[in-house]
This record gives sequence, C-alpha cells and structure tokens, in this order.
Amino acid sequence: MVAAPQKVVISGYYGFHNSGDEAVLQSILIALQKQSQAAGISITPVVLSIDPEWTTAAYGVESVHRMKLGEVRRAISESVGLISGGGSLLQDVTGSKSIPYYLGVIKLAQWMGKPTFIYAQGIGPVNRKLFHPLIKAVFRKCAYVSVRDEQSRQLLQSMGLRQEKIEVVPDPVMGLTLPEDKETDETLEATAQLIDTLPVVGVSVRYWEQDRRELDIIAQGLIEACSVAPFHVRFLPFHQPIDNDASCYVMDKLEKGIAQHGGIISICEDALHPQKMLSEVGRCDVLIGMRLHSLIYAAGRYVPLIGISYDPKIDHFLDRIHCRPVGTTAELRSGDVASEVLHLLKAGGDWRSERELLIATLIQEAEAPARQIVQYLAHKG
Repeated sequence: MVAAPQKVVISGYYGFHNSGDEAVLQSILIALQKQSQAAGISITPVVLSIDPEWTTAAYGVESVHRMKLGEVRRAISESVGLISGGGSLLQDVTGSKSIPYYLGVIKLAQWMGKPTFIYAQGIGPVNRKLFHPLIKAVFRKCAYVSVRDEQSRQLLQSMGLRQEKIEVVPDPVMGLTLPEDKETDETLEATAQLIDTLPVVGVSVRYWEQDRRELDIIAQGLIEACSVAPFHVRFLPFHQPIDNDASCYVMDKLEKGIAQHGGIISICEDALHPQKMLSEVGRCDVLIGMRLHSLIYAAGRYVPLIGISYDPKIDHFLDRIHCRPVGTTAELRSGDVASEVLHLLKAGGDWRSERELLIATLIQEAEAPARQIVQYLAHKG
C-alpha cells in the first residue's frame, strides 16, 4: 500500500526554455517517480519555475513562481524537503546573482527545518572567493550532496567540505528516456524522409565569442566536410530564442556552400520539451555540440559526438566518456571540424562499440541521487 503523497520542492533553472535545464528537470522527475514507486512511497513534486503555467502544462506537476517569495515559502512549508539541482546553478561566470539566489532557497528550507538535497550539480567556476564560505556553510547542513563530476567535488573540498559527504554521479540527463509514444510525433515523422536520404549531422551552437569567430569556423568546417561527402545539417537550438539566432547565423554562412555540394540544411524550432529534442538528437548520425546537454543527449542515445569547449564543464563531461573537444571557441580550426565529422560518419559504429559499456553504466548510475533521496524520505516517514 502506497502512503499518502509527500510534497518535495525542486529548485533549479526551470521555465526559461533552455532544453538542457528542462531535460535535467524531466530526468529528475522520471527518476523520483521510478525510485519512489520501488520504495512504496508517493512523491508529489512542486517545481520552482520562472514560468509556472508552462512548467505545469509541460510536465503535469505543481509549480510556483521562483521569484515570488511568499509562494516559495508556502511551497517549502508544505513540503517534506527541498531538492536543488541539477545543472550549473552555483557559478558566477554568468553573473553574481545566481549563487545567492540558489543558496538562499536552500537556506530558507533549512531555516524551516526541512531536509535539503543537492542533486548532481556542476559546481563552479566560483571566482568570487566571498561565496566559498557561504557554499560550505549551506552544504554542510544538507542531508545529501551529489555533484556531476570530480572537479566539482574537488572545488567543494577546497572550500572545506568533507570528501565523504560528497557523491560524484553522472549528469541526471544521462538517464533521460523517451516516452512510449515517441514515434507518433508528427513533426519528427515529417522530417524522417529527409533524414533517411542523407546522413544527419546535428548542430547545437550558441553565441560565445564576441566576433562570432567560432561560428564562422564551424560553418566553414561543415562546408569542407560536405564537399567530400554530402549530408543533412540539422540545427538543434537548445536555448530558445537565443540559440535560434546563433543557428540562423551559421545557416546563412552555409546556404550556398552546402547546397552546391548536394547537402541539406534544416532547423528544429519547436522542440521545447526535452524528450522531443532527445528524439531529434537520437535521429542524428553525428552531433556537433557547444551546449553541454546537447552532448549529453547524444551520449545517452549513443550518437557519436564532437564537442566544442567554451567552459570546463564541456571538457569534464567529454573526459568522462573518453572523448576530447575538437577545439575551443578561442582556438578552433575548420579542417579539424571537417575531418572529425567525416571520420565519425564513417566510423560511428566503432565509436559506439568503444563506449557502449561506459555509457550504459553512466545511464544506470544517473538515478543514484533519486534513490538516495527517496530512501531518506522513506526511512524518515
């Protein structure tokens, strides 16, 4: 017999239409449901979102506005605990407000006597040293702490957190699965004819360098590769609308070069739900990714991938699946991009077979935080 539902608040970068962070949420929801059913308890997630109406519609869960303190306090007060994660929440590269916000939500739950759980977060970079003791103080009082790479654990240790308190786990998106009815999606079916005629190279780009140099080089590399063996270039914007703009920038550079060599260019503009984007990635023969979660999607679907690094988190993930970036946004060569695309189009089977067991293990381990949290709540109840 399943006990009465227990509300658990989930805090993260949700509702911003970033496919990677939405995939983190979807993965956490799937893992919590699976593990709670196995443990014989019922969990009702309450998600803190910038767009709670959209989050509720997309995932069928209760959601409250992340910036409305009264709603956040009420949700936490009615819960049995708070999950913070995953993703790169505690970093100060994109600004100085993220760390205080996410620590503040955790601290609020701790003040209210609720157990708090850190779910597979990528910690850092944290360049402002004043944040170090704050992170340590909050994390010391957490019931469970997990991070998605060894570098995050080392950073927390350098702040004074004990090693035995920190578990290193895969990114939760490694465990993202497709819905049973994935083949009924009309949009994906409409692209199937194009995808069947030519190999598909998926491309996930974002703006990073001010002069757009890296995007120009990616475009040139794709043209060089297509001149040898034509393929379908399928752009996959992970953070809308900004990645749509970056994709269109590259598409403009490709238009003549790809077509004259018999290639095709298209863009997926409506994959807001992470499982829809996951299905798109799964149809690729090779994926070129700047967004971390585009690479994680590809690995989870055993799609050979080419990473372009702009942040240490890219290198950390690639290292975990025994890959190296083809270059960085600051140092990238079109010839390297072209040769790697052609190599993986030809030797994709070898790439998969070399990593099949490793990736399968990461997929299985991705549910470890959900299992730990559910066990904690089951024993507490």
